[in-house]
Formats: sequence, structure tokens, C-alpha cells
Amino acid sequence: MSVLPLVFTSGWASGINAYAVVLLLGLLGATGVSDEVPAALERPDVLIVAGLLFVVEAVADKIPYVDSVWDTVHTVIRPVAGGVVAALLAGHNGSLPELAAGAVGGSTALLSHLVKAGTRIAVNTSPEPASNIVLSLAEDLGVAGLIAFALFHPVAAAVIAGTLLAAGIAVVIFLWSRIRRFLQRRRERRAQKRSAVTAGTAPPMT
Repeated sequence: MSVLPLVFTSGWASGINAYAVVLLLGLLGATGVSDEVPAALERPDVLIVAGLLFVVEAVADKIPYVDSVWDTVHTVIRPVAGGVVAALLAGHNGSLPELAAGAVGGSTALLSHLVKAGTRIAVNTSPEPASNIVLSLAEDLGVAGLIAFALFHPVAAAVIAGTLLAAGIAVVIFLWSRIRRFLQRRRERRAQKRSAVTAGTAPPMT
């Protein structure tokens, strides 16, 4: 069977939480639950680093505004991770060229990352932290469940991932006006801070 459905699902999940994807795939492979996992992901050093970064992300992802900063930093990291994981999966399976798999995984990860980042910006317009925590937990559980499911039912998992991606894009489009207002208010606050600093450092009039 072609590895393409698994590549697509891993790309979607990497755009949400790349460290969780690497950690979960590595653990499932290292424990013998699945033989679809490349050996590179099962290495102890890879698992340790992925585990530590997953813990850091699990905390940062649940704090309002910190999550958006974290997303900005990972605009490059998540797509790259999605592409690398996809290429490793393709190389292990041999049914899809690694370059093509990397392109699919990376582009899918970029799309799902943009959906996540856009949704978080909209959620951060709310002053309470509960929505961030609930959304983050739902993302973590969704990534874990879908990756585990994809190893045994790759086509069905890819259909679910595609549906979630399409729904996420639709939600971000719907919420874009709210996101735009949030960004406008943030620009205004920054301009006010710069004006205050400039006024405070200006020499007194004589």
C-alpha cells in the first residue's frame, strides 16, 4: 500500500504539534507496536529531545499570547519537521519518492500550522485562558489519536485529517475579521508605547 495517506496525516499532525508526532511515532516503533516507523525516529536521543520539547510546547501552547509567539517561532520548524518525517516514512516504505513525500508532508504541515496559528490569534482576543487550555488539549489528543490510528488505518486517517484541515481553513476565514481587529489593536498599542518612549526621552523645552 502507498505510504501517501500516512505522509499526509503526519504532515497535518506536524503542523499542529511536530514534537508530539516525532515522539509518538518513535515510541510506537521502539516498543514494537508498529513496524511502519523508520529507525531514525526510534533513536533514544531523538526521543529524549522530542520529549523535552513536547513538554515545553505543552506548557507554552496553553498560555494566552505566549502560544502565538510560539507559533510564530515554529512557522519554519513545523513544516520542515513535517517534510522530514514524511521523507523518512517514504524511505522506510519505498512506495513513494522521498522528495515527493517531503513536499507533501511539508506543505500539509504548513497549511495546518497556519490554521492553528490563525485560530490561536482569534482565541487570544478573549481575555480568559480557559479557551486556550481546552483548545490545546483537544489538539494534543487529536494529534495523538490520529497518528496512532493512521499507522493501522492510513486511508481513513487521511480522510479525517483532510476534513479537519478543510474545516480549519473555513474557520480561519470566518474568524479573519476578528483576527484583523486584534492585529490592528496590537499595532496601535505598539505605536502608543513607541510614542510614550519617545516623549519620555525628548529633551525639555527651554
